[in-house]
Formats: sequence, structure tokens, C-alpha cells
Amino acid sequence: MSKIRRLNHIFKEDGKALIVALDHGTYNGASPGLECPGETIEQIIEGGADAALVNFGVARRFAKELAPIGYIARLDLPPTYMGQGHDSRLTFNAEYAMRMGADAVMVNVGQGVGVEEITYPHLAETISFCDSIGMPVCAEPVPGGFDAGKEFKTLDNIARGARIACEIGCDFIKTAYAPGFERVVKETFVPLVVLGGAKTNDEKEFLASIKDAMDQGASGVAIGRNVWGIGNTVNMTRALAAIIHKNVSVEEAYEILKSGR
Repeated sequence: MSKIRRLNHIFKEDGKALIVALDHGTYNGASPGLECPGETIEQIIEGGADAALVNFGVARRFAKELAPIGYIARLDLPPTYMGQGHDSRLTFNAEYAMRMGADAVMVNVGQGVGVEEITYPHLAETISFCDSIGMPVCAEPVPGGFDAGKEFKTLDNIARGARIACEIGCDFIKTAYAPGFERVVKETFVPLVVLGGAKTNDEKEFLASIKDAMDQGASGVAIGRNVWGIGNTVNMTRALAAIIHKNVSVEEAYEILKSGR
């Protein structure tokens, strides 16, 4: 029952979720657009975000700003911008996230030598404990591991990595979009939210990829840099919310982005 209540703070009545990822600071410092997290949180709320993915320091310092929307806690730390490797290390636990008021927790995983040996046990450990406290777990499967090259992120690797995360027992998944995404949906059995990836300069193409993902069965998005990194956080959030919850066209969403209507 508690899992259902917590998931309802993230996924709305239509079963869809607009999650904004604000967890980049633990590996990249103050990314452009995230210098003042409280202001960014207020902007995504104004734009219609359903939930935010944040690190514990942000959740503690900006609890008031975060309170109106769902809160997903990141439990692991990736290598920093000066670090090496592609494995994320589990550094916090779900009990702490529960005390902080989280509605769900997220753990990075990835298939590949030197990554899966570390990250999959982390996910299994987290799921086992979270089942005992009623805390939903979101897995973020990244083929090759955190920040691995594009050559790893094929449709086949994305689909198979998402299914592995399902088999381990997560409640929902944050994963990459690729053309043919309906295969990923078909081969999994939990809700999928698509990530935004690297910052793009083609906003219409980005919106089109989100529209395609939703049309092919995604349950929403978990996007960071392409929301708060473009200099138009409120309107981009509005545009994504319109695609996710109102099924508007790419042209309509682009008009919302540019005009704010």
C-alpha cells in the first residue's frame, strides 16, 4: 500500500510522469542552469513537473521548494568529471531516503565487465530492503555503465538492459530512447521513463524524440539538461508536460516552448 501511495506522488492519474533530473551536481559541480537549485525547482514546478530527482544535499537545503512535487532520491555516486571508470557506487541507503521524505529511490546499473559486478548487486540489495519498507525503486540501466560511449547505447543493449533490471525486481525504469523503442516497452513489464541525454541544440528534434517515445509506450520522462540547461526552464517543462499529459503534437509543444502558451 505504501508503495502505491508513493508512486502516486510521481505518476499522475493517467499513469504518466514528468520527472526533472537535478542530480548532476555530484559528478559535475554547478552545471549551467543548476547554480541555484531552489530557483530551478520553483521553475519546473511552475512549468508543471510531477517529480524531481535530486541528491540528498539539495533535498535537505531546499525541502520547502521541493515539497509540492514528488521526490526521487539518488542513492549512488558516479565517477566525477575527473574520475575514471563507469560504475556508480552505492553510498546511501533507502532508510535514509525514507527519513528524508523520498517517494522513491534511484540506482544506476549497467551491463558490461567491470560495471555489472558492482552495480547489479547494489540494485538487488536496494530492492530487497525497499520491499520491506514500501519504498519504490527506479533502476537506471545504462549499457556499459555511467557515461559510457554512444557505441554501447544500441537498441538491443537498451532493451536487454531494461529487461535485466525488471528481472532483478525494480518498480520502474529510467532508460535511454532509441528508434524502435516499442521493443523496449514490449520486452519489459514495469513503467519506463526516458532520459534526455546530452544537451541538444535542436529543440524541435528533442521534442519529437519525446513524442515518439510516448507514442511507442513510454510512461513519461526523466530529463535534466534539456529542461534547465536551455535557458527556458519553465516553458520547456510546459512543453514536455503537454506532450506527456495532453498528447499534443510536436508543433504544438514547440509553440508552447517558444511562446509559453
